[in-house]
Amino acid sequence: MIIRIAMPIQIHVSFRHIVHVLLVILLFIADVDVAAPRSIINTLTDFSGDLPFKLETGYVGVGDAEDLQLFYYFVESERSPENDPLLLWLTGGPCCSSVSALLYEIGPLSFDYSNSNTDTAPLILNPYSWTKVANIIFLDAPAGTGFSYSISSEGYPTTDTLFGAQVFEFIKKWLVSHPKFIINPLYIGGDSYSGKIVPIVVQQLSNGIEAGDQPPINLKGYILGNPVTDTRKEHYAFLEFAHRMGLLSDRIYKSAARNCKGEDTDDVDPNNVPCIEDLKVVNECIGDIFKNQILLPRHCQPPFGEQRILQMENRQSSEDNFVGFVPLPFKNLCQIEAGRWLTKNWGNKKEVKKSLKVREETKTTWTRCNRSIPYTFDVQSSVVYHRNLTKKFLRALIYSGDHDMVVPYFSTIEWIESLGLAIDYDWRPWFSDHHEVLGYTMKYTNKKYQLTYATIKGGGHTAPQYYPEECFRMFDRWLAHYPL
Repeated sequence: MIIRIAMPIQIHVSFRHIVHVLLVILLFIADVDVAAPRSIINTLTDFSGDLPFKLETGYVGVGDAEDLQLFYYFVESERSPENDPLLLWLTGGPCCSSVSALLYEIGPLSFDYSNSNTDTAPLILNPYSWTKVANIIFLDAPAGTGFSYSISSEGYPTTDTLFGAQVFEFIKKWLVSHPKFIINPLYIGGDSYSGKIVPIVVQQLSNGIEAGDQPPINLKGYILGNPVTDTRKEHYAFLEFAHRMGLLSDRIYKSAARNCKGEDTDDVDPNNVPCIEDLKVVNECIGDIFKNQILLPRHCQPPFGEQRILQMENRQSSEDNFVGFVPLPFKNLCQIEAGRWLTKNWGNKKEVKKSLKVREETKTTWTRCNRSIPYTFDVQSSVVYHRNLTKKFLRALIYSGDHDMVVPYFSTIEWIESLGLAIDYDWRPWFSDHHEVLGYTMKYTNKKYQLTYATIKGGGHTAPQYYPEECFRMFDRWLAHYPL
C-alpha cells in the first residue's frame, strides 16, 4: 500500500487576525449586536477638499434602555491604525463638547485665524495633531453635552460618578462595535474637569479586567492635562500661585494665607471677615489677570452674548499693543482664545450638523459648554482613585501649563507627592530636538505603576491650546516609552 502524505499548506496568518476572528465568533455566540449607528465623514464644512484622514461619527446608547445617546468623533491614526494606541478623550467643563479638543487642542483640524472674520474661519490641518500617532475618540459626555442627548428628560441630571459610569459603558460598547481595535493599547485621557472623571473610568475598567469582564480590554494607562483633582485645594492654590508669579506682595499673600487658612476661596465662611477683606485686596491686584494664561490680556476672553460683542466692537483703543478679542481678525496670542467663539458659530451651522450626520433630536442651539444640565459635584477629590490606581499595572502622564492660574502646577504636584510613590528621576528640564527647554519633568513609580509628570513652559489652561508642538512632542515620546 502506498500512502501519500500531503505536505502542509503554509498560510501566513497574523496573531492579530486570529484574535479578531475569535472575537467576532465570541460576539456572535453571545448574540451581541455589534452594529452601531455610525458614518464615515469625507468632507467637512469650512475645510477645503476631502479630509486626508479617516473621520467617523456616531452614537452609542448607554444607561437604562440606552436612553442616553452619546455622540462621538473618531479619528483613525494617520500612521498605523491597526498598531497605534487607542485614546478616549474627554473635554473638561464639565459638560463641554469634545469639539474643543478636536478643533483647537489635540485634534487634526484647527482654525485658520489669519483668514477669519467675526463669524467664522476656514479649517486647516493641525500639523501637531495627536492623531499623527494615535487613534482618538473625542466623546461628547455626559448626555446633553455637544450633540449627545437623552431620550427622556429624566436622563439629563447627572453627577461625577454617573458621568464616569456613562463613559465606562460607552467605551465597552464602542469596542464591541469596533472589534478590530479591541487589542490596541487603550488609554483614557482628558483635561481640566476631566481630572475628576478619568480616574473613575480607569478604575472601573481596571476592576472589570481583573474580574474577567468582556470584551478583554487592553488598558494601558491614562493621560491628564491641567487636571482638576481636589476642588477646595485648587480654589485656594491660586493665592500661592499669584504670589510666586509676583502678582501679590509678601504682605498681602501672608495676610490672606493666615486669615483664610486654606478655605475654598469660592465658598468662604461669611463669618470669616478678615479673609473676606483680604480677598478684596487680592482681587484688586489680580482681578484683571486672565487666569487661563496670566500673560495674556484679559480681553482675550471670549465675548458671551451680543451685548458683549457690541461693547468690544465699539471700543476704541489708542494703545498700539492692545490685543482685543474683537474686532477680528485675531492678533497674536489672542487667537488661542478665539477658538472658543469660532467653535460656537461652527457648531450651530446647519451644514455642519448635516455633514456630521447629527440626529434631528439634537439639531437645536448648540453650545460648547452646556451649563443648563442639572449637575451635582459629588466627588470633591479624585486623589483616592489615583491612589487605588498606583496598585495597578498602568502608566500615567500628567501635565500642566505652568502659567495656568485655574489649576496651578504646584497644586498638581502636591497631590502626586501625596501618593507616596518612589522617585524614578527627580525634577529636571526636558528639551526640544534643538535642546530648547520645553518644561520640567519628574517620574514616579510603584512596582509596575509609572507616573510621568511634566510642565509645559509658558502653557496655560489647557496647555495644547498654547503650545501644540511642545505638547505633541511630549505625548509622542511618552507613548513610545522614551524619556521626555
